[in-house]
Amino acid sequence: MSQEPKTVRTRVCIISDTHTRAPLPADNKNHAYRYPLPKADVLLHAGDITNEGYLSEYETIFEVLEAADAELKIIIAGNHDITLDEEYYARETRKKSVHGGKAIDPKAVKELWAGEKAKAAGIMYLEEGTNTIELKNGATFTIYTSPFQPEFCNWAFAYHRWQDRFNPPLPDAKFKAPNPIPSWPAIDIMMTHGPPHGILDQVLFRSENVGCENLRKALQRCKPRLHCFGHIHEAWGAERHNWSSNTAETIEVSDKRMISDRCAHIDVSKRGHKPLKFGEETIFINAAIMSVHYHVAHAPWVVDLDLPFSKPIASESTDP
Repeated sequence: MSQEPKTVRTRVCIISDTHTRAPLPADNKNHAYRYPLPKADVLLHAGDITNEGYLSEYETIFEVLEAADAELKIIIAGNHDITLDEEYYARETRKKSVHGGKAIDPKAVKELWAGEKAKAAGIMYLEEGTNTIELKNGATFTIYTSPFQPEFCNWAFAYHRWQDRFNPPLPDAKFKAPNPIPSWPAIDIMMTHGPPHGILDQVLFRSENVGCENLRKALQRCKPRLHCFGHIHEAWGAERHNWSSNTAETIEVSDKRMISDRCAHIDVSKRGHKPLKFGEETIFINAAIMSVHYHVAHAPWVVDLDLPFSKPIASESTDP
């Protein structure tokens, strides 16, 4: 009889699409996105850190993450973070005109996120690919990250919809994915800037689902515990997806509770009333903070979930 793998309850705080906007003052009781950000083991930022990729914009959000009460803060870029896509920024001289005709050095931007100051603050900037991380509570989890999304108004980190960026290529494929998503049970958490097709990806003005079809296809193989993203501001929310029945349940949260707690909170750990079944279910979260009109509109998400347990490094915990 096989023994159930050991897990440890871990708290994850998720934000995306901050577009240079720091949390509102603590005494602003009209919005959930205010100081301080909720305490967590891990803080995830799913891209669109900035509006136009200025170094000063990155520095604003760096200070937000530096001050956050989390052991680890993982961040990826989004399509607005044009100076983190070096190939794109070198090619698109039109975007340099946004910066007054003077190009910004992408290496200075990378140094901000990957330098010693970032490491001291627990900030980890990830590009596309898979990483395995160990936390002080003993959790060891594998995360797949990607800043890419289908081409959108000639912004950064884009690919054509016909290009399958997330699945192993067929022998005769014209495009071969450099970092295809592994199959279940390899990935615990997935963080992409763009959403999968049909999941929290509907744009307001066209009532159209604009997420990536190939990402959705990869998710059917991967079945992570949690997949978070942003990009489509107006589609903020959360769903619980059952893979065998291919059905989704919208996760409802109280507006009053969100403002009080400074977050939308869900518990799918063994302590919760409905624990997540890894391999059978995935929690999807669109964590865009801004509205479609670029005003602060949405709450951070906080998810309690069970992650694989290796061994404790310290006795610290974020459990209430």
